[in-house]
Amino acid sequence: MDAKQLADAANADGVFRLAARAWTGSLALNLDDGLHLVITDGVAAPSSSPVGEAAIGLVAPPEVWEKLLAAVPPAQCNDLMSARGHGLKVGGDEETFAQYFGAVARLVELIRIDRHGQSASSGPHPLSTTASFDSPVGRYLNVELGGDQHRLYVETAGSGIPLLLQHTAGAHGSQWRHLFEDRWLTEHFQLVAYDLPFHGKSLPPSGREWWADDYKLTTEALMAVPLAVSDALDLVDPVFMGCSIGGLLALDLARYHPDRFRAVVGVEPALKVHGKYEDMHHLWHPRVGSGYKASLMEGLTAPGSPEAFRKETAFVYAQGWPPAFLGDVFFYVVDHDLREEAANVDTDQVAVHLLSGEYDWSATPEAGREAHEAIPGSTWTLMEGLGHFPMSENPDQFLSYLKPVLESVLADEGVSA
Repeated sequence: MDAKQLADAANADGVFRLAARAWTGSLALNLDDGLHLVITDGVAAPSSSPVGEAAIGLVAPPEVWEKLLAAVPPAQCNDLMSARGHGLKVGGDEETFAQYFGAVARLVELIRIDRHGQSASSGPHPLSTTASFDSPVGRYLNVELGGDQHRLYVETAGSGIPLLLQHTAGAHGSQWRHLFEDRWLTEHFQLVAYDLPFHGKSLPPSGREWWADDYKLTTEALMAVPLAVSDALDLVDPVFMGCSIGGLLALDLARYHPDRFRAVVGVEPALKVHGKYEDMHHLWHPRVGSGYKASLMEGLTAPGSPEAFRKETAFVYAQGWPPAFLGDVFFYVVDHDLREEAANVDTDQVAVHLLSGEYDWSATPEAGREAHEAIPGSTWTLMEGLGHFPMSENPDQFLSYLKPVLESVLADEGVSA
C-alpha cells in the first residue's frame, strides 16, 4: 500500500474522517519504503516527506510492524499504545498525537485491512433479545460517603446470592449490561451494578463545592462505596466482582474487609500497576477531547472481540465527566499497592478468584498471575482472546470463564449449579 492508496482509503473512510476533523499536519510511518501523508483540515494527501509543525512520526522495527499489521495482532502488540512498550517510537508533539490518536490508529487499521481484509468480528452485532425491556431495574440510592450525602444510581436483577458489580475507571455500570440478560446468572445471583459518585447517573454531592476540588480517587473512598451499597440494600454476604479499578479493589476488599464478602472476583487485577501519573495529563486536558480516552480504551480490547461491542466499550468512555478518568487513574497507578499485604489475605475467610485478559497490556496477565502467587489459596485464570473489558467487549466468551468461578461459589454454599 503506497501513500496515495492510503490517502484515498482514509478519505473514503468514515471512521478516519470523523477522527481527523480539523487536523492539519502530517504523518510519517517508516513502513516499507516510508509512507508520508499531509493532512489539511482532515483531508489526507500523499507527500514525499513530512511537512509542517504538527508532524507525527511512527517508527518501529520491521518485526513490530509485522505484529501490528497481522490479521490478528498478537497480545501486547495489538495497538499503538501497547506497541510503544515493544519498540514503536512516536515522534512529534505528544499533544497533537493525543488529539488525533484515533485518526492515526485508524490509518494503521486501514493498512491492516488492505493486507488482510475486514476481520470476521467487524461490523454490527445483532441484538441477543427481542424483549421490550432488558432485565435490570434502576433506582437511585441515597448513601453517606465521606461525610457527604450521595445519590447513587443502582441497577438490579435476579435472585439468590448478591453479586456486587464495580465498573472500570471513568466508566459506569452499563458495562455489565450483558450479564443481566444471562438467565443462568439471574437464576442464581442477585446482580447489583452501581455507578460510582461522579460517574454515569450518580450525581455529585450537593452539600459541598466539589467543582472546586481536584478529583482524585483514593483506596479508602473506593472501598467505602460497595460497603455502603451493601449496607443500604441489606445484602447478606455478597460476592464482589470488579474490573480494572474494580479488579484492584477486589484485592483491597479481600485484605481489609474479608468479613463483608463470601468471595471476590478480581477481573484484570494487579497488586500494583506501574505508571507515571504525572505523564497522564492528556487524559484530562483542555486541548484534548474525550475521544482520546475512547480510542485508548478501544485499544485495550482484544482484536477478536465483536467490533460493535468494542465500539460500545469505547463509547462509554467518551461520556464521562472530564476529570473522572484521570482522577480514577490516581487510585489505579498511585494509591493502590497491595504488594506488602497480599500474603495477609485470608482465603479461608473470603474466596479470591482472579481473571486476566490475554490482550490486557495495562493490568497484564503477568500482573494477575503475580497477585495469584502472592495470595495463598486464590485462583487465577488467563482468559484467552479477551482484553481489559471482557464483560462488555465479548460477554459470551467472558461468561465461559466466569461461570466456572461462580459455580465454585455456589458449591461452597452447597448449591447445585
